Amino acid sequence: MKRCLLIAAWTCVCVATQAQDLAPEYKLTTGVYALSGGGLPNSHGADLNLRRTSDVGNVWAAWYRSPEQDVSQPRLGWDSSYGVSSWRIQPSVQMASSGFWGGSLGVETGDSWYVGAGFGRTNLHPYTNLNFDPNDAWMTSAGYRWSSVQSLGFQIVRDNRQNPDQQHVHAVYRMGMPHGQRLTVDVLFKSGLVEDQFTRRTGLSVTYDWPQFFTRVAYDPIINFTPQTMWRVSVGTRF
Repeated sequence: MKRCLLIAAWTCVCVATQAQDLAPEYKLTTGVYALSGGGLPNSHGADLNLRRTSDVGNVWAAWYRSPEQDVSQPRLGWDSSYGVSSWRIQPSVQMASSGFWGGSLGVETGDSWYVGAGFGRTNLHPYTNLNFDPNDAWMTSAGYRWSSVQSLGFQIVRDNRQNPDQQHVHAVYRMGMPHGQRLTVDVLFKSGLVEDQFTRRTGLSVTYDWPQFFTRVAYDPIINFTPQTMWRVSVGTRF
């Protein structure tokens, strides 16, 4: 299965290269994850993600490994955005080892002020959820964009399949900085059942972008609605 995923990833990148006459744009991200608390053993994980942007959208290949949890899962994905009149249609698909498939479809409209809605579904096969939001869910969003580098947006993601009590509310502020740099702050309000007890927590993710490099630090309690807390540190580059 891993060999098939790697072959598929190479094929996707080659197709994307043929579709783009301009110089390719790649994004390489390395993430380190630390889980603790909840009366469970501490564990760690690492993820490597290579994304390419072209005329066909964003194509990415990734691999996650956690030795303490004995988890090793390669993944592939694609997403894009299409303009239809005053609407933006935003599909995505992803696959992973163990036979996992998933996808989402979103729509958005508006320029300065905008609103959007979406829907996600998986085949419920084993999957290490590094999206961290519920995958089988509906989504709504709204916000305001002052410019391409400054915006304030809100998004609700609520499970609508196996755990309909689980909900994430994001408040995301993006601000341009001098010399082509940017700061993004994502405050996350989480609520839902964790081991049969309704729980509310607040998480935070802060990302700083330079023209070529970026870094992100995130604090995420009751990660994927388990008793544990996760700290994430990611660094990456564009080339």
